[in-house]
Amino acid sequence: MWAGASPFQRFPKKHLTNSTIIGYIEGSHEGDAPTKGAARSGFFIDGMSVENRKKSIAVIDGQGGGIGSTIIKRLRESSGEDVEIIALGTNAMATGAMLKAGANKGASGENAIVQTAKTVDIIIGTTPIVLANSMMGELTPVMAEAIASSPAMKFLLPLKMPDVEIVGAPKEPLPHLIDQLIRRIQELVGT
Repeated sequence: MWAGASPFQRFPKKHLTNSTIIGYIEGSHEGDAPTKGAARSGFFIDGMSVENRKKSIAVIDGQGGGIGSTIIKRLRESSGEDVEIIALGTNAMATGAMLKAGANKGASGENAIVQTAKTVDIIIGTTPIVLANSMMGELTPVMAEAIASSPAMKFLLPLKMPDVEIVGAPKEPLPHLIDQLIRRIQELVGT
């Protein structure tokens, strides 16, 4: 199954977080631990397991970044430094606002969102982040597909949008929805 796969295909980047690569030596058994007395070949990792590392949370927002900033501020208050928060903006202004709110790092634009969505544990945003051409066209079809296809757990706030109705969504003010979101994230990450 892994024949011919590079070490980084066998151990995706998100699984190498907080790990140290001990060595990689060309051989026919890449990634396998050497048997006693056998020559060392392959890809060896030493470090924290995936379970012990900080959860990475991507907060995605566009336009002015106000909702994303509020979410990040509340996440930081409730979780401190126990989680890594990544601000992903559809534009630089949204990313800057979220960084000011306390994100560990941030990036803007389509490629940043597409690449980061693959590597995080949790994605948070409003419902438009999975709808192509939403946010007045800021969220591209490629972004929406990458977010929806990500293996990350997704938490979406049901924001009212023109031409989209989410049947059964609570008619609560945004601050109440953010309170519910923060409680759910705390349950999930154990903070």
